[in-house]
Amino acid sequence: MKRKYESLVGRRGKKKALVAVGHKIIIAAYHIIKNKEPYKEPELHNNNRKKQKQIRNYLNRLKELGIDIPVEQENIEKVDFFTE
Repeated sequence: MKRKYESLVGRRGKKKALVAVGHKIIIAAYHIIKNKEPYKEPELHNNNRKKQKQIRNYLNRLKELGIDIPVEQENIEKVDFFTE
């Protein structure tokens, strides 16, 4: 829930982010009561396509600023900068 709040605050503001997180809590509570099962934290998926797109976008922005970094497309797909 914290991750959802932090991602929304920058785009929508604090109040709307709080309402959105509250909505997620209500939906989760509804399904817990309806299905009579314990709450389990959703699994976070690492979206490799999104990461590769971010890398390409940053490289393009650097190129626009006059900094040319020679990187081959195959290297972008192999590199995993975002491992925790």
